[in-house]
Amino acid sequence: MDNTGKKITIHDIAEKLNVTASTVSRALNGNPRISDTTRKAVLKAAKDLNYEPNHIASALRSGRTQLIGMLVPTINRAFFSSIVKGVEEVANSLNYRVIVSQSNEVFENEENAVKAFLNARVDGIIASIGKTTENFNHYSQVLERGLPLVLFDRTTPKLQTSQVVIDDYQGAYMATSHLIDQGCRRIVHFTTERKIDIYKERYRGYANALQDNNIELDENLVFSGSLQLEDGRNHTESLLKSGAEFDAIFSASDYSAMGAMQVLKENGLSIPKDVALVGFLNEPFTSFTDPPLTTVNQFPVEMGQTAAQLFFNTLNSEKERTVPKKTVIQPELIIRKSSLKNTN
Repeated sequence: MDNTGKKITIHDIAEKLNVTASTVSRALNGNPRISDTTRKAVLKAAKDLNYEPNHIASALRSGRTQLIGMLVPTINRAFFSSIVKGVEEVANSLNYRVIVSQSNEVFENEENAVKAFLNARVDGIIASIGKTTENFNHYSQVLERGLPLVLFDRTTPKLQTSQVVIDDYQGAYMATSHLIDQGCRRIVHFTTERKIDIYKERYRGYANALQDNNIELDENLVFSGSLQLEDGRNHTESLLKSGAEFDAIFSASDYSAMGAMQVLKENGLSIPKDVALVGFLNEPFTSFTDPPLTTVNQFPVEMGQTAAQLFFNTLNSEKERTVPKKTVIQPELIIRKSSLKNTN
């Protein structure tokens, strides 16, 4: 409302900027046909005039609530919280709000969250699939309603929808090749359910790097778990008790790599002299460990921004909805002291 108590409308914004009301409406609703300059001008004018949109009336007119349902496996990880940040940056700039729910890797939680989103009449969903999820009917219902569904990080080829992922194969190949370049030959790999594409690709990158360097893959050096810190501890304790020869560990997660680091140090082994370590994620703690942990950067904020851009492209384009787009972000190997055997 203005100083006289009159409710500000899109017509007032249009008059102030000398544009049409339909242009203002499109800008406020994130229509991609509106230029970035015009959109920013409209949002600034709306703020200056204390414009308060009538979301109920707008939803009734347009069929949109300007809400996005976002489902993550867990929110207490820097990786997923950074992705949420990236999505919100784009969504909020387009006057959209994000409702976040976490599955905690439980299928029923994931299924119920999607149902709750649909009952809340969100305009679409951005999601990362849980480790135990094998049935995708709840996501199919989203697509059957004609709503945008964008998958990030953990995706599946069983759903014909837009996706944004890191090149997990390349990240693992670079990590393993780096260890080989440091003189390592008996490289352990910590993984999890390989039915999930990202871990399948990380394993494939690990295996192919060994093969390309004429190193035989020993499945006795491949350990599967949930990739938590405790898994890394347990795997490493099993390795030490078995007397198996190994000179490096490449973990598909920074957390299990951290568990390995703890056990190696507790047993008087030097890192990287005795065992070199590489993780995957670039969690904030990796630069503060002793020694700092070499890891693969997945650029989570960029992943979130890209997922949001794919969402709005799909929301505003029938073609994008019928021809899903997959965006692959290139990873970066961040080399730190935990893997540097060759310091000459």
